Amino acid sequence: MAALVRRRTRAVRAVQQIDFNIAAGEVVGFLGPNGAGKTTTLKMLSGLLHPSSGHADVFGFTPWRRERNYLGRMTLIMGQRSQLQWDIPVVDSYRLNKAIFQIGDADFAARLDELVDLLELQELLRKPARNLSLGERMKCEFAGSLLHRPQVLFLDEPTIGLDVAMQRRIRSFVAEYNRRTGACVILTSHYMADVEALCKRVIVIHHGRLLFDGALTDLVHTFAPDKTIEVELAEGSATTAADVAALMGPSLISESPQRTETGWRVQVPASDTPAVAARLLSGLPVADLTIAEQPIEAVIEQVFAVPSADPSPGGSR
Repeated sequence: MAALVRRRTRAVRAVQQIDFNIAAGEVVGFLGPNGAGKTTTLKMLSGLLHPSSGHADVFGFTPWRRERNYLGRMTLIMGQRSQLQWDIPVVDSYRLNKAIFQIGDADFAARLDELVDLLELQELLRKPARNLSLGERMKCEFAGSLLHRPQVLFLDEPTIGLDVAMQRRIRSFVAEYNRRTGACVILTSHYMADVEALCKRVIVIHHGRLLFDGALTDLVHTFAPDKTIEVELAEGSATTAADVAALMGPSLISESPQRTETGWRVQVPASDTPAVAARLLSGLPVADLTIAEQPIEAVIEQVFAVPSADPSPGGSR
């Protein structure tokens, strides 16, 4: 019995109409949901993929031509990929990189000592990669990828799967490497703590298109113009949502006051926050009051909610 199958196919552009410039020494967050085109972009910039159209220039080189002088000035570190040889000691993988990048003996020794000190690798150098924990392996990956002193770092989810302490260690190391060498860093991460700690500028893409390119603070102001005021009331207070709303004024309430265990939480435009906080303090039996920006995770969710055909609010540059 024969079966007839009609295959249906469609073309998907992984990355399109993305245009940005990054200066030497910048640390830039490259953000987007799964499937947005982040890794595809980094693979093109590192020369692993050849785009069907478009142009990229890094240090005057076209990355996908894979010229030796370019490959010696960049590195790509992927949290889910390993460059270490599985069955040999870590230090032997480093010696292999030394030969590949033609690093002199003195430079190799000095750089290795510096990286071992920064990342506390002394106890790991003689271990085969297969015997390392994920956190230990990522520290060793960083050292091996930086022995040739690259001037641009493409970091694709470098802290994925790591515990909080190791994430903090990796972030501190990237910041220190950037400070010492002036290297440019492009970082993708789903951990917003990475972005907040390292990046003053962010580029956001969705469905392969640019949504935002600008300062992290501008991203918050553009997509989350409100602040959250949380009021803790004195014990026994019978304040209602209507009481809180009356003090704020209907034009300033972006959503209804939310009851908390000890009081109320409201969102108001950032420019009106001081006046509203003052009225709440004078009109309610307040025990404590806090004002906070919206969490960066919530801001990013609002960015992704923008239809993919819309132009970038931040513009490209």
